[in-house]
Parts: sequence; structure tokens; C-alpha cells
Amino acid sequence: MGVALKGNTRTNATKSEAKQLRRQGKVPGVVYGKTTDSLTVVLERKELVPLLRSHPNAVIDLNIEGVGKRPVLISGVQRDSLSQDVIHIDFHQINMNEPVKATVAVEIVGEAAGVKEGGILQVETAQLDVRCLPDDLPDSVQVDISNLGIGENILVSDLKLPENVEVKTEAEDVVVTVLQPQKEVEETTADEPAAEAEAEETAESKE
Repeated sequence: MGVALKGNTRTNATKSEAKQLRRQGKVPGVVYGKTTDSLTVVLERKELVPLLRSHPNAVIDLNIEGVGKRPVLISGVQRDSLSQDVIHIDFHQINMNEPVKATVAVEIVGEAAGVKEGGILQVETAQLDVRCLPDDLPDSVQVDISNLGIGENILVSDLKLPENVEVKTEAEDVVVTVLQPQKEVEETTADEPAAEAEAEETAESKE
């Protein structure tokens, strides 16, 4: 199992109750499942927020008082539009013996050779969609960029994942690339009109 989290059932799942819970430092939520009825729950914000930061895509061992433990994945997080505080969360109950589709974070490792030469690192794909058994779900996928030069990129198809983890993201999607330094791009663009003008003058002199 991945990480543990405690929760309680909600006795009165109304908007007014949800507001009151938030004022008390709690977060209301719902646990959905294919073969079970949905269950309204409430969690401590101080326990939930650190988990969202460190293991947002992990299998969670949700221990609900009076109900028991349920293996779940986070399926949705609702935040306040101004403060960005978590105000509601959805979980999806899973079967540990059945493959699941999940999202896994891309973890960039090393410093690209192209960046050392002045290039600009740009991450195009920050997360990957994968399918595997819950116990095989990786916390993240490491991407070593040490040998990445200016103008080069790493595709999804270049990544090495365990054989029991199937990548569902398009194989040709770019994960990370190193762009040319902005100054060089501007100089190249500025040189183009001058080159065109010189070509026109040469053509006129021949006439």
C-alpha cells in the first residue's frame, strides 16, 4: 500500500455543513467506487495538504472511522479560486488486484549539457498517463537530462519504465527539450532582413 490517511464519515452532507467543516480546518470529500455506494467523508486539512504535495498520485490507504480501510486514488481536487485552498476532494476506490489508470509525475534529474552552454530548459510533459496494478504504480518517472544538448529533446518513447507499467501518453509527445538562448534567436531574426536587403541590392546591380 502507498500512504495512509485517516477520515470520518459525514453525517449531514449539506453546503452549510461543508462550510462549517472548512472553518474547522477540515476538508469534505466523497469516495466513489464501481461496486460500492459513494461515501461522503471529511478529512483533516493538516493531514491532507502535505499528502497532496508529496504523493498526489499515490495509492492511499484511507482509514475511515466506523467503516474501515479502503484503497483509493485521488480523482479530483477542488480549490478556492482566490486562496487556492483545498475545499473538496474526490477519491476513487480501487481493487488492488485489477489494473488502474493513473497519472504519474515526471521527475527531471541532472543538469542538461545544453543548459550549461546557455540553452533554456523547457518541460513539455510534466505528467504521464499509465496503466498498471496498484502495487506497481511508481511515485514518479525519473528523466535524466544530463546529456541533452541545445535543440535536442526527449520523447515519451525514450523513457524507461518497468515492464509491468504501460504508458498511455502518446509515444511521440515531447517530455523535455533545450531551446536556443533567446539572444541567439533574436540575432538570427534580426539578420534575416539585412540578408534579404543585400540580396536585393545584388540583384539590382546585375540588372
